[in-house]
Amino acid sequence: MVAGEASGDLLAAHLIRAIRTHLPNARFYGIGGPKMQAEGFDALWPSELLSINGYTEAIGRYSSLAGIRRKLLKDIRRTQPNVFIGVDAPDFNLWLEGKIKADGIPAIHFVSPSIWAWRGRRIKTIARSVTHMLCLFPFEMPIYERAGIPATYVGHPLADELPIEPNRQAARERLDLPSDATIVALLPGSRQSEVSNLADCFIATAEIIAHRRPETMFLVPLATRETREIFAEALYHRGSAEDMSMRLLFGHAVDAMTAADVVLVASGTACLEAALLKRPMVISYRMGKWQYRLIKRMAYLPWVGLPNILLNELVVPELLQDDANPNIMADAVEKWLGDADGCAALADRFTSLHHELRQGTAERAAKVILPYLRDSVSSRETGAS
Repeated sequence: MVAGEASGDLLAAHLIRAIRTHLPNARFYGIGGPKMQAEGFDALWPSELLSINGYTEAIGRYSSLAGIRRKLLKDIRRTQPNVFIGVDAPDFNLWLEGKIKADGIPAIHFVSPSIWAWRGRRIKTIARSVTHMLCLFPFEMPIYERAGIPATYVGHPLADELPIEPNRQAARERLDLPSDATIVALLPGSRQSEVSNLADCFIATAEIIAHRRPETMFLVPLATRETREIFAEALYHRGSAEDMSMRLLFGHAVDAMTAADVVLVASGTACLEAALLKRPMVISYRMGKWQYRLIKRMAYLPWVGLPNILLNELVVPELLQDDANPNIMADAVEKWLGDADGCAALADRFTSLHHELRQGTAERAAKVILPYLRDSVSSRETGAS
């Protein structure tokens, strides 16, 4: 297995657990994170090695990542596993899967690349490389059916984990927050580069809201020590920490979003989390100018946020690049704070979406993978005899 970043580590950990209920003695190894290792995964390299944001960072680290990939391929050819499972990280995994599939080892890819959003030509590479695609979203299936690629919709694991009816008051009690406070959660991303790009803008937005609504409290859950330090330094340099009620949290993103009235969030998986927690949100993102222009030219959809993509409509604001302006962002957050009816209607739509995505992902994925494992074992035993 090869999983990239924290989200892939979580997906893979659940999948390992589900497969082990059917095959208790199965061995898993490759590239993975702490959650996978807690399930008995043998990590030859840590998953954070594959955490890359943007072309510049990818170019800078290409040589070292290519070297790791070649070493892993050599090890796979030596050990001859029954199946390979690439969890997301398509830029790393698809090349590897192509080589492995050509060697006769089934190559399963868990989490469809965003070919529906950009880089649609990648479908040809996927057809050559992947034995079976596991899709998290229902609208992805027709793409693979048209291309003749075996694929199965397995739902999204976040929909399994998060409650259909989140308990805001319980979350506030866990975080020791007033039950009647106005709370805004700020999620500037999980990667260091994302937080570096968005921290100052998010803090400036909070300053404007705090000036207009002095009673507002701000929660900032940060995934790592490094991202926390980046945000704290930006807060220090602006000198506004004492002028508003802002609490930096180490983790606790789900509690922070559940407790919040509105979420200001960087585009990414956290947008889907906010939707499944039935929270109104404002989506924002910034990156290098040339990189943004390139991606915008290659994009197929008018939206970047998963809630809008899944509902096929602009249901929550997206303020990207030059539009990621503190005044515009503060206005968008305040609009939700003053629109109780709009928030309730949005929560209803997010509830329907939650039911659609709740499919028992890990078990469904395991049931797709098990026949490949058994067929592989059977064919090798036949060959040996």
